[in-house]
Amino acid sequence: MPLVRTSVHLAAGLALAASALAPAPVAARSAFDGQWSVLIVTNNGPCDRAYRYGLSIQNGAVFYEGGAAVNVAGRVANNGAVHVRVWSGRQGASGAGRLSHNAGSGRWRGTGSMGTCSGVWSAERRG
Repeated sequence: MPLVRTSVHLAAGLALAASALAPAPVAARSAFDGQWSVLIVTNNGPCDRAYRYGLSIQNGAVFYEGGAAVNVAGRVANNGAVHVRVWSGRQGASGAGRLSHNAGSGRWRGTGSMGTCSGVWSAERRG
């Protein structure tokens, strides 16, 4: 399975916990909480060109609500800086960037069965 598909299907994230993501501790709501649509584009490497996935941010923690056996660990800081790691087995990717109130962008890099890939991601708030 191509890296982007694997990394994103396996999580969906650009690109942000050593096994499955544990529920976030009770915290104040983040200004970025809600549903986000993320477009992941490969610029370098043998991965598929692009995929779009839905992610959820709850109390600043990033979640993938797809049904795949995927691990996602990520946080959004109060200033919008976001760091996400996505993995399944030996394949994985990490991403970083920044969110504003309704949009965001950044870069990602990962390694999978087809080799190393990298690219950019963009996000828009859906709810």
